[in-house]
Amino acid sequence: MNDLDAEDRRRFEQLVLPHVDAAFNLARWLLRRREDAEEVAQEALLRACRFFRGFHGGDARAWLLQIVRNTCYSWLEKNRPRELMVEFDEELHPRPVATPESIAIADEDRERLSRALESLPPRFRKVVLLRELEGCSYKEIAAITSIPVGTVISSLSRAHRQLYSALANSLLIGAVRDG
Repeated sequence: MNDLDAEDRRRFEQLVLPHVDAAFNLARWLLRRREDAEEVAQEALLRACRFFRGFHGGDARAWLLQIVRNTCYSWLEKNRPRELMVEFDEELHPRPVATPESIAIADEDRERLSRALESLPPRFRKVVLLRELEGCSYKEIAAITSIPVGTVISSLSRAHRQLYSALANSLLIGAVRDG
């Protein structure tokens, strides 16, 4: 924060630093490894600090999360380019037989949900994370991800279907294994 004068430093601390946890959460879900997420979130915060003079108001959270997303994708391109290309194959995964409500009350919810989220392609994982875990609006997600609001809504819908399918498959596999 050496590049900032006292007033900009105060504004940065007030507007951006409250969103550090959200920045780490987004990096964690996009990169999947805590160590990588810590490194990339720190780099994103340094970038945010470096470019803070260019921030002229608006939603600081969306601004920071967009920097985190871009930093994650740059890191992935350099370190794991194949992950950016992985897509969900609907032909290989049957439609869910369990309802979201029955899945939600299953014993191993948290672990199943984590595995299901990790199975989503990065572009779907990020919209689910931003909407469901970070509580961002469609408009905020569009700003963070640089995609139109309509695409955010359709991506979220597809992501939910894939998530439900993965959760239902997990329940079926668990039932077969236990039964």
